[in-house]
Amino acid sequence: MPSQKVTDQSFQRDVLESGKPVLVDFWAEWCGPCRQISPALEELANELGAKLTVAKINIDENPSVPNRYGVKGIPTLMIFRDGQVAATKMGALPKTKIKEWIESSI
Repeated sequence: MPSQKVTDQSFQRDVLESGKPVLVDFWAEWCGPCRQISPALEELANELGAKLTVAKINIDENPSVPNRYGVKGIPTLMIFRDGQVAATKMGALPKTKIKEWIESSI
């Protein structure tokens, strides 16, 4: 299952009301580290799709949600479970570290 594009308008429905945990990637086109981790996140979306949704929100096009959750730098990864932030990571990490973090958080 590929990652899901989320907007300020769809965040409530797609993330907060989701029936399973959602990993949200806060990113921007101009962010090198964001582009660096994007392939790993797509692979994880396919590998973990049964138990986790991977969502991406472009902070330039959707400034409201990042402001609400205090995103100061990108990439920022947040895992939401039952409408609440369950875990947060900042910066580019290798796929193995992202997967370990996900599995310890959901």
